[in-house]
Amino acid sequence: MSAATDITLATGECLRVEGDARDVERIIIGAARGSIMELAWVVAFGTGQRLAVNPESVVMLRAVEPA
Repeated sequence: MSAATDITLATGECLRVEGDARDVERIIIGAARGSIMELAWVVAFGTGQRLAVNPESVVMLRAVEPA
């Protein structure tokens, strides 16, 4: 199993994305420091679908432990 991270949003929705939690954190922080309304682009785990997340809506990251 490759690295995955769960992103919990302010709405309560949880997104599982590809990547180590520290790498996902860097992407989100980079978007937050960017221009107004810059989105953090991540890849959904298992589907490969690209997702754009508003960094202001992220309330928690959780590293998914390999099975």
